[in-house]
Amino acid sequence: MGRGRVQQEAIDELEALPPDNQFRVNALLSLSSLRSNLEVSSELEVQDRELIMRLSPLLLEQLEAATQKGSRMERTAVIENLLKFRFNSLDDELREIIQPMLSLSSEEFTPLLLQLSREELLARFNSKN
Repeated sequence: MGRGRVQQEAIDELEALPPDNQFRVNALLSLSSLRSNLEVSSELEVQDRELIMRLSPLLLEQLEAATQKGSRMERTAVIENLLKFRFNSLDDELREIIQPMLSLSSEEFTPLLLQLSREELLARFNSKN
């Protein structure tokens, strides 16, 4: 990654990439490993400490994004499972209401999924309405 100005420019370029950019994700995974290796070293140079400080917010942001993505995937799975349980299958019409339901908390969508009829759910969450 270089040292000094080259290193700073590389981090600047990495920061400028969108959080979901695959190059950024891959680079941060590699840099996370580098940061871990540097942190266990007992004799860190000033530049290494600066690198750790500069990378920490980027790595934290990446971790938070991964956590949110995992949480969203879990919530999607819960909604899908509840729909399958209630209606014995998950057809295209029911799949279409999953996305709008994700904007609700689990405390909000769970009772709706357990109490509303198929027609009521479709009417309430169908984006075509």
